Amino acid sequence: MSKIAVLTSTLAALTLSTLAHADVEMKLGSRERVTQLFAAPNNCSVICYRNWTLEQTAAHYLNQSVQRDGYTNAKVTVKADGDQLYANFSGVPKGYDKPLAQLLDTGELAYKGASKLNADGKWDYSWYLFLPLGMALDNRKSVELLHFPPDYSLTQAQDYLESKTTDRWAALLSNNGIPMDQTPGYQTIIDIAPIAAPASAGGTLAGVYSYFTDYQTTMIKQVSVTPKGTALPMVAFGAPVRNWVKQQYGATVDVLQLGEISPVANVKVPVLGSNHPSYIWYAADPASYGGDQAKADAAGLKVMGQDLSAACWQAGMGQKPGSDPAAQLKSCTDNWQVANKQKTCVLFYESVRNLSEADAEKKCTTTEIKTQLDQLKKPVPAPMTALPTV
Repeated sequence: MSKIAVLTSTLAALTLSTLAHADVEMKLGSRERVTQLFAAPNNCSVICYRNWTLEQTAAHYLNQSVQRDGYTNAKVTVKADGDQLYANFSGVPKGYDKPLAQLLDTGELAYKGASKLNADGKWDYSWYLFLPLGMALDNRKSVELLHFPPDYSLTQAQDYLESKTTDRWAALLSNNGIPMDQTPGYQTIIDIAPIAAPASAGGTLAGVYSYFTDYQTTMIKQVSVTPKGTALPMVAFGAPVRNWVKQQYGATVDVLQLGEISPVANVKVPVLGSNHPSYIWYAADPASYGGDQAKADAAGLKVMGQDLSAACWQAGMGQKPGSDPAAQLKSCTDNWQVANKQKTCVLFYESVRNLSEADAEKKCTTTEIKTQLDQLKKPVPAPMTALPTV
């Protein structure tokens, strides 16, 4: 290698090193603003579950983001100067503060919507405003549209990505080749109701979406397209969200149906409809079929095949943005609902019925189950009782 080539390579490496270890400082705003946007204190009722200051609370979520962006050596500190709070990032690229500033500015739209909701007498005492804090800001791979975050993600975990819903979907992404420590980059969530609420609140929250229209649409504009103009794949989870996409953007996205939206001019974002990650627990419940275990298993197997296919599409499109969405979906459904249906079966009995791998494999070789596996692409059996909204 020539000396010029060596020098060029060295300079490039130094440039990348400098970019990766820049110090970035940003103004978060007044104590009042940070308190509102970070829902602080997150979990206090006379006694604080975690007795953190406002500065510690903000730093907690910002450190989650840098780690989920893959900057493992990065650190964030938050300090006050009078009434104003400032965040200092070390070990992140220059400009890292820009997507965070956008998130917080957009969060003010959510706060305004929640305030109007309360003024109209529609806010419930058990709800908390909860913005999608702590997720990847710089290295997003895909976007997930969901209904609302569970209350315990805020009050107990203080982690937007710690819930049964997100854990199950991370496992499905892992089943499709994404290392578990990389799944947060695929789980950039936008909840159409930015309200941490009990799991039973789904039906009540159906009436609040219009209060957050500005927040919802602005968030989608910001996170569905990279700074370079590349559209990120989006998955719409659950009937309320799929219906909202239809109402807001005119795209029909039933389960495993592809649609397209244009939140930004001249950019088309592919959207795949999916079951809610928690839907399988209701669909596979024997009580929904009058105690009929065989029907419950058949429904659960079909939902498992659909969910694995959707996660496969999300993983594939996230790894290669700009790929043909329809071709990717066909490849995924052919894999999990035809070629690897035996693996689909084993994963269902392991993760939903809690069987050991050996017992799950044995179960999936029975004549009854093999017959069900041959029908994976048929509609899910109708339950005898209405399933809850998720």
